[in-house]
Amino acid sequence: MPAFKDNFSQQAAIYAQYRPHYPVALYEHLASLTSAHETVWDCGTGNGQAAVGLTAFYNRVIATDPSEEQINNSTHHERIVYKIERAEQTSISDHSIDLLTTANALHWFNFDEFYNEARRVLKPGGIIAAWCYEVPFVTPGIDKIVRHYHDHTLNDYWQYENRLVEKAYTTIPFPFELIDSPSFTSEKMMDLDTFIAYLNTWSATQRYINDKGMNPTEQLRDELRTVWPVSNKALKVTWKLILKTGRV
Repeated sequence: MPAFKDNFSQQAAIYAQYRPHYPVALYEHLASLTSAHETVWDCGTGNGQAAVGLTAFYNRVIATDPSEEQINNSTHHERIVYKIERAEQTSISDHSIDLLTTANALHWFNFDEFYNEARRVLKPGGIIAAWCYEVPFVTPGIDKIVRHYHDHTLNDYWQYENRLVEKAYTTIPFPFELIDSPSFTSEKMMDLDTFIAYLNTWSATQRYINDKGMNPTEQLRDELRTVWPVSNKALKVTWKLILKTGRV
């Protein structure tokens, strides 16, 4: 099995602090799809954002990630068992999982191997749900600058897997019985410094820093100051979620 691409250990601490969380309505919807609510596997959990949200609806959450640094920055909860394991090969028992979730991570997996593992661990009729989110929007002026940063400044630093997100997961295979889902968004209030910190969690930003020896968000901050009403004023940042849901 090829080595996993570790794109987030370097910025695991700020990832935990500044990445968006997901709406309760999303978890409510997913919970409504499973007849039992014993165990959920949150795969590619990162620091456990989705895992924590799922504890309100399931008795036990198994949260796995191959990055030890991400797990070290995870949010502890009595219902969550964290494991440093790859998506494609886990210690989870056969047919023991009611719901399998992967939040903003599916595009990094080996699809065939992961789906085989999903079929192994999910109960008959179990649910698999994968979601990611698009570039956020704030205001038209801010959005134009951020889009230029994403598309031009960082263009050479986005990997193939990132492009799968840009295509809204439409090119990713998903060999399950598809379930129609409503639309969801994630929202978070951020001032300019917090928003810049979020952009520093982008894997492409970190690759740019490693390559050039400078942080491109420093210049970006100066550009955003011209359109951010007041730098210490919090604005609503919104991410549109892209959700794929299926039944085995």
